[in-house]
Amino acid sequence: MDSSAFSLTAHAKVNLALHVTGQRDDGYHLIESLVAFTDFGDQISAELSDENSFDIYGPFAKVLNSDQSNNLIIKARDALVEFAKDKGLPTAPVSIRCEKNLPVASGLGGGSADAAAALNILIKLWALDISDDDLAKIALNLGADVPMCLKSQPLVATGIGEDIKLVTPFPQSNIVLVNPMVEVSTPVVFKALQTKQNAPLSSSMKIEGFDQLICLIEQNRNDLQIPAISHCSEISDCLDALLQTNPACARMSGSGASCFALYENKTDALNAKKMIADNHPDWFVQSTHLLGRE
Repeated sequence: MDSSAFSLTAHAKVNLALHVTGQRDDGYHLIESLVAFTDFGDQISAELSDENSFDIYGPFAKVLNSDQSNNLIIKARDALVEFAKDKGLPTAPVSIRCEKNLPVASGLGGGSADAAAALNILIKLWALDISDDDLAKIALNLGADVPMCLKSQPLVATGIGEDIKLVTPFPQSNIVLVNPMVEVSTPVVFKALQTKQNAPLSSSMKIEGFDQLICLIEQNRNDLQIPAISHCSEISDCLDALLQTNPACARMSGSGASCFALYENKTDALNAKKMIADNHPDWFVQSTHLLGRE
């Protein structure tokens, strides 16, 4: 039996802009979102084993260890096993580990990124012959954010998140992530959104450099920011803390409560991280960079 082990970073997902443009009859919201991924994230690894096992460790493992059955990594594994079984393909037991570095329910796509990384790892580990279309269907069944996390590249997501167009070029940018350690329920935030029919993203997604990226972000918005703040006032505290560091821009990501700020150089980002971490030692604060695309 091949005992090779594979490991991937489950890159944090940042909604640089998020427009809610409608709602389907089944309740799913239609979105248009400019999405980028950070170098920082959870770490997923897997290797063949005598029996299936799953271990979560790291700074934010405790909250997930209490109910592993609902973890998207396990659901991703089981979905691939079912696919392989239907195709008559073998799958051996695997030992999967997750180093949980991202806060839970934070608006950074941690669970979806974990599932996407698990899918990519297990496909390699089992040498599964699976088409892009079949993989996309499995990913979407796991969650609306999982297909974009499979890409982990700058993109625009539309529909419920499954229609993806990669953005090229895209500058690698310095970013600071902040979370007040308060979980925010995405359904609650969407329910608090007063208008479901909002204007789409601005049409041009040509991003030649940092200044153009900032301009594009400022031309657009996060429709969930106001309803999220109405549910979680700590989001305003995070934004205020970021703005005090003089970033190029600052905004909430996804449905919250995580916020981000972009900086033109790494030194400014590191100084901002230190300032916020010193003033708010109970918060999650991380300096990293957005993954670029030439």
